[in-house]
Amino acid sequence: MPLHNKLTKAVIPAAGFGTRMLPATKALPKEMLPVAAKPMIQYAVEEAIASGIETIVVVIRSRKSILQAHFRRDRELESFLEGRRQVSAAELLRQFAKLAELRYVEQKKPLGLADAISCARSVMQGEPFVVLLPDVIIDSVQPATEQLIRAHKRHGGSIIAIREIEPQEVERFGVVGFEDAKTLPKHGSVRLTTLAEKPSPADAPSRFGIFGRYLLEDDIWDAIAKIGCGLRGEVQLTDALNLLCRKKLVHGLLFEGRHFDAGNPLGYLMANIELSLRDPRLALPLREYLSGLQSCSEPRHSPKLTSDDRSQSDRTQQTGLGEASADRSH
Repeated sequence: MPLHNKLTKAVIPAAGFGTRMLPATKALPKEMLPVAAKPMIQYAVEEAIASGIETIVVVIRSRKSILQAHFRRDRELESFLEGRRQVSAAELLRQFAKLAELRYVEQKKPLGLADAISCARSVMQGEPFVVLLPDVIIDSVQPATEQLIRAHKRHGGSIIAIREIEPQEVERFGVVGFEDAKTLPKHGSVRLTTLAEKPSPADAPSRFGIFGRYLLEDDIWDAIAKIGCGLRGEVQLTDALNLLCRKKLVHGLLFEGRHFDAGNPLGYLMANIELSLRDPRLALPLREYLSGLQSCSEPRHSPKLTSDDRSQSDRTQQTGLGEASADRSH
């Protein structure tokens, strides 16, 4: 069994434009969109911390200062909460700011995932590190990042989170190939022999896709330096790993947990619903609301109005608008 020093560093790329979630992401970074009452990026940060990571490098665009503000300690807010006797909420914010060291590096242009993580190279200092894509949320008993770290202790080399995908999904994922294509892996790790970024179904080396978690050793930098721009004019990490696996160990880990692609509208809604149902504060009222939706075709709390009701409603709205206008004139 290979011996490795403790892995303590992670990179979270957060410099993209979030085009799949426009117009919501025109002014707000995609990573700050709320999922079950907390920003999407916080799931990645908490997963890294729970896996023993001590230094997290967040790759940002310069105008995404809201990301830094979210994780920066806010003493004024803490004091406000304490004044409202919300001591537990104030303490939660205070402790969260202490859990890990967050650093920020800037990616000048969105030139792909490999380019984004290269912006953090100086912080990695030749050590292996993990990469967590913040729009990929993995809900699991054992954090997905910790699963990668454990696999790294067993095998060495770089480790990629993989899972079987449907044929119609192949063109949305990086897809891996492995040594014995006749034996489909069901659990554990498999040695990878090739990787392809969003191939056509006919060209896909398998039906196993990459799911937003990577553990990379220092030799990834040489591989990135040797590849050019690939799909959409970007420097693709998948292409670098494809080059790397020809000479070095690269394993795919069939991770355990529920995966959400929260970077697209449907996946985002699914993540919000399912993760909210796991929240003790939200689960019961949300279940009651959802069960009501199943039993009626009209939106809840929006009964049909009779003509008399509409007339009364119109009169009420007109009166309210007049009063509001009068208020604004003073």
